[in-house]
Amino acid sequence: MRHVQSDPELQDLVRRFVTPDRRYLRLGGGLLRLNPVERSAFVRDLAQAAYEITPAELSILFEGGWRERKTAAWPVAVAHRTEFRDLIGRLLLASEGPYGGAACVALAKFGSAADAELLSAYLDHYLLRPDLDYDQAVVLGTLLYLDEILGSEYTTRFLGPCGPWDRWLEVRAVAALDPQHCRQAVQQLCVFVDETAEAFVSLDCGS
Repeated sequence: MRHVQSDPELQDLVRRFVTPDRRYLRLGGGLLRLNPVERSAFVRDLAQAAYEITPAELSILFEGGWRERKTAAWPVAVAHRTEFRDLIGRLLLASEGPYGGAACVALAKFGSAADAELLSAYLDHYLLRPDLDYDQAVVLGTLLYLDEILGSEYTTRFLGPCGPWDRWLEVRAVAALDPQHCRQAVQQLCVFVDETAEAFVSLDCGS
């Protein structure tokens, strides 16, 4: 892992792409609370960032901490850079920080069986760990979203009676997020990515 405090190259990328207008904090559920004027401005800014950042620079951000990884996942989703699919899947499984939601949005927008397999691998591992309250509900909600758009049934084996999800909930001391609510949130965030992708394409066509 590269550390921003001691890495001038990473520091420059953080200054350009992560911290402007506190971008890393706003990416995620906060996007759903923006008013129309704020949303339009954020779409333009994120599209510009996705247009400017290079694959090499994205790779460097993915080597940083959770803020850098979270921020990098969004331009990857906007520009549909599927070459980062396996890296995003590995980082999601590693669960080294609050990064899972951004990874889920990217995999949801890639929208293939390969992405569903990565999400399923996460659930196979972390639904066996009721002691860990990580991104289980968000990942399951994303898989529900992919089942809907792919016409697949990846979630069936997780959500069946007395299945892995029920067993995970049964031994937990606190309530978990509702996967269906997470599916709706992921769907709304994917709409935001679609809006940003349209602005990104406009930039690319105008170059």
